[in-house]
Amino acid sequence: MAARGRGRGRGRGNGNGGNAPITMEELMQTQNEMMHVFMQHLQQQPPPPPPVHVRDKRGEFMKGRPSVFTHSADPIEADDWLRVVERQLNIAQCNDMKKVLYASGQLQGAAQTWWESYQAARPNNAPPVTWLEFGRDFRAQHINEGMMELKQEEFRLLRMGSMTVAEYHDTFEQLARYAPNDVREDADKQRLFMKGLYYELRLQLAGNTYPTLQALVNRAIVLDNIRKSQDKKRRMLAQGSGSNNRQRFSSNQGYQQRF
Repeated sequence: MAARGRGRGRGRGNGNGGNAPITMEELMQTQNEMMHVFMQHLQQQPPPPPPVHVRDKRGEFMKGRPSVFTHSADPIEADDWLRVVERQLNIAQCNDMKKVLYASGQLQGAAQTWWESYQAARPNNAPPVTWLEFGRDFRAQHINEGMMELKQEEFRLLRMGSMTVAEYHDTFEQLARYAPNDVREDADKQRLFMKGLYYELRLQLAGNTYPTLQALVNRAIVLDNIRKSQDKKRRMLAQGSGSNNRQRFSSNQGYQQRF
């Protein structure tokens, strides 16, 4: 009895007194327990961050099809180019460095030569050119002050003449861009617009006030069309009256010749 008890206390063993090999069931159970612990560990870990999407800002900028700039005799064209390019750069959410890089990449010919000379003149240890500096120096180079003064004077002397009201308004708005200090307020625009109208139309409009320049232009178009319609009717009546007079004169002359 004692011998049998001692044999059971040792557990499974081989003939040399070592442990018995692990069974397949025990091995599977151990692996399942390890897998369970591993899965619990994974569940406790925070989720990985989402992948970072790198925007192609130059591609977005070029989607707007920005035009190239070489040179222009009209200062407003240079200013228009800079404004359009700046708007497209803002849409692409470019920073200062990329704004200067992408905008200068659209310069060609004389404008590109200016930019290369501009960069070469900067000290080696100078900080990168900011967008504010680029815009300021671009305007100083390509927007001629003498031409601006001539256009400003042309605007101040503008008169309707033989133009229609719509044509006069278009010319007025185009030239007004050269004289921003003259048309800061809508009331200034209305005053200068009225000044260029012909006297009869100006007299008809002077007795009223208008909330905007566009309202004044709309009323001027209506009154000018009424005047033109009345003038046309008067001409037709005058032509008809002249024709009748000629017919009566011819009849009287023929009668006198017969007798």
